[in-house]
Amino acid sequence: VQLVESGGGMVQPGGSLRLSCVASGFTFSNYAMSWVRQAPGKGPEWVSHINTGGDSIHYLNSVKGRFTISRDNAKNTVHLQMNSLKPEDTAVYYCAAKYYRGSVDPGEYDYWGQGTQVTVSS
Repeated sequence: VQLVESGGGMVQPGGSLRLSCVASGFTFSNYAMSWVRQAPGKGPEWVSHINTGGDSIHYLNSVKGRFTISRDNAKNTVHLQMNSLKPEDTAVYYCAAKYYRGSVDPGEYDYWGQGTQVTVSS
Protein backbone atom coordinates (compact mmCIF):
# COMPACT_ATOMS: atom_id res chain seq x y z
CA VAL A 1 0.00 0.00 0.00
CA GLN A 2 1.25 3.46 -0.90
CA LEU A 3 -0.13 6.97 -0.63
CA VAL A 4 2.13 9.60 -2.15
CA GLU A 5 1.37 13.29 -1.60
CA SER A 6 2.70 16.18 -3.64
CA GLY A 7 2.04 19.86 -4.22
CA GLY A 8 3.14 21.40 -0.95
CA GLY A 9 5.34 24.43 -0.70
CA MET A 10 5.66 27.94 0.61
CA VAL A 11 3.08 30.56 -0.29
CA GLN A 12 2.16 34.06 0.88
CA PRO A 13 -1.06 34.66 2.81
CA GLY A 14 -3.97 34.76 0.41
CA GLY A 15 -2.24 32.41 -2.00
CA SER A 16 -3.27 29.00 -3.30
CA LEU A 17 -1.88 25.50 -3.45
CA ARG A 18 -3.23 22.24 -4.85
CA LEU A 19 -2.25 19.05 -3.06
CA SER A 20 -2.45 15.68 -4.78
CA CYS A 21 -2.29 12.14 -3.45
CA VAL A 22 -1.81 9.07 -5.61
CA ALA A 23 -2.84 5.72 -4.12
CA SER A 24 -1.72 2.20 -4.96
CA GLY A 25 -1.86 -1.29 -3.49
CA PHE A 26 -5.52 -1.28 -2.44
CA THR A 27 -8.96 -0.85 -4.03
CA PHE A 28 -9.10 2.92 -3.98
CA SER A 29 -12.80 3.16 -4.86
CA ASN A 30 -13.72 1.22 -1.68
CA TYR A 31 -12.05 3.77 0.61
CA ALA A 32 -13.08 7.16 1.89
CA MET A 33 -10.20 9.60 1.56
CA SER A 34 -9.19 12.32 3.94
CA TRP A 35 -6.68 15.10 4.39
CA VAL A 36 -5.24 15.49 7.87
CA ARG A 37 -2.74 18.14 8.92
CA GLN A 38 -0.28 18.49 11.76
CA ALA A 39 1.20 21.80 12.77
CA PRO A 40 4.46 22.02 14.72
CA GLY A 41 3.93 21.05 18.35
CA LYS A 42 0.29 20.06 17.80
CA GLY A 43 -1.61 16.84 17.27
CA PRO A 44 -3.15 15.68 14.00
CA GLU A 45 -6.14 17.70 12.84
CA TRP A 46 -8.70 16.31 10.40
CA VAL A 47 -9.29 18.79 7.54
CA SER A 48 -11.68 17.14 5.08
CA HIS A 49 -12.93 13.81 3.83
CA ILE A 50 -14.75 12.56 0.76
CA ASN A 51 -16.75 9.35 0.49
CA THR A 52 -16.08 6.53 -1.94
CA GLY A 53 -18.30 7.94 -4.69
CA GLY A 54 -17.27 11.56 -4.22
CA ASP A 55 -20.78 12.78 -3.46
CA SER A 56 -20.48 13.23 0.30
CA ILE A 57 -17.88 15.73 1.49
CA HIS A 58 -17.11 17.24 4.88
CA TYR A 59 -14.80 20.07 5.95
CA LEU A 60 -13.30 21.45 9.12
CA ASN A 61 -15.18 24.68 9.85
CA SER A 62 -12.07 26.84 9.59
CA VAL A 63 -11.40 25.74 5.98
CA LYS A 64 -14.98 25.77 4.66
CA GLY A 65 -15.28 28.00 1.61
CA ARG A 66 -11.50 28.03 1.12
CA PHE A 67 -10.57 24.35 0.58
CA THR A 68 -12.08 21.89 -1.90
CA ILE A 69 -11.51 18.14 -1.83
CA SER A 70 -12.06 15.98 -4.90
CA ARG A 71 -11.24 12.49 -6.10
CA ASP A 72 -10.79 10.62 -9.38
CA ASN A 73 -11.39 6.91 -8.88
CA ALA A 74 -10.17 6.13 -12.41
CA LYS A 75 -6.78 7.62 -11.55
CA ASN A 76 -6.64 6.60 -7.87
CA THR A 77 -6.08 10.20 -6.88
CA VAL A 78 -7.44 12.68 -4.38
CA HIS A 79 -6.81 16.42 -4.42
CA LEU A 80 -7.10 19.30 -2.00
CA GLN A 81 -7.43 22.73 -3.58
CA MET A 82 -6.48 25.32 -0.98
CA ASN A 83 -7.33 28.98 -1.62
CA SER A 84 -7.06 32.10 0.52
CA LEU A 85 -4.39 30.45 2.62
CA LYS A 86 -3.66 31.78 6.08
CA PRO A 87 -0.58 31.45 8.29
CA GLU A 88 -2.56 29.15 10.59
CA ASP A 89 -2.88 26.68 7.70
CA THR A 90 0.86 25.99 7.99
CA ALA A 91 1.33 22.28 8.67
CA VAL A 92 2.36 18.97 7.21
CA TYR A 93 -0.62 17.69 5.23
CA TYR A 94 -1.25 13.96 5.08
CA CYS A 95 -3.47 11.96 2.79
CA ALA A 96 -5.27 9.08 4.57
CA ALA A 97 -7.60 6.25 3.58
CA LYS A 98 -10.34 4.55 5.58
CA TYR A 99 -12.35 1.57 4.39
CA TYR A 100 -15.85 2.50 3.18
CA ARG A 101 -16.82 5.38 5.48
CA GLY A 102 -14.89 8.54 6.34
CA SER A 103 -14.31 9.89 9.83
CA VAL A 104 -13.25 13.11 11.54
CA ASP A 105 -11.04 11.03 13.87
CA PRO A 106 -7.54 10.67 12.36
CA GLY A 107 -7.01 7.58 14.54
CA GLU A 108 -9.57 5.62 12.54
CA TYR A 109 -7.73 5.77 9.22
CA ASP A 110 -6.12 2.64 7.80
CA TYR A 111 -3.45 3.98 5.46
CA TRP A 112 -1.33 7.13 5.48
CA GLY A 113 1.01 8.96 3.17
CA GLN A 114 4.34 10.48 4.15
CA GLY A 115 3.03 14.05 4.17
CA THR A 116 3.77 17.25 2.30
CA GLN A 117 4.77 20.53 3.96
CA VAL A 118 2.61 23.61 3.48
CA THR A 119 4.01 26.89 4.77
CA VAL A 120 2.02 30.13 4.60
CA SER A 121 4.18 33.13 5.39
CA SER A 122 4.94 36.62 4.18
